[in-house]
Amino acid sequence: MTFSRRGRFAFLHARDVPVIDSFQIFGPNVIPALVSFDVRWEAIEAPMDLGQGTAVSPTDPAAFLGSFAAARAVGSFSGSEIGFSFASNPGVSSDLGYAELGTERNGAFL
Repeated sequence: MTFSRRGRFAFLHARDVPVIDSFQIFGPNVIPALVSFDVRWEAIEAPMDLGQGTAVSPTDPAAFLGSFAAARAVGSFSGSEIGFSFASNPGVSSDLGYAELGTERNGAFL
């Protein structure tokens, strides 16, 4: 994963990542498979600072510091196993859903 200097863009590229296809979650039958994907995020709003860091208990859900911006994501996805393969339509986007881009610190990094 790579990020632009100002954090307005992020890119994720993976090729032929080995995975296990189980046909159903925790199913008894498994087949080795490969997946590939490329995703690009672009912030479409100014980032918003969130969290309270060490000002709250470590078990509090606000015990983090982050900066997050609404984003648009565009990607392509494909996968294959013995006897089956798929590929997404090119340019699949988050336009009908939601994407977010940001950084976060928690735990020992606060």
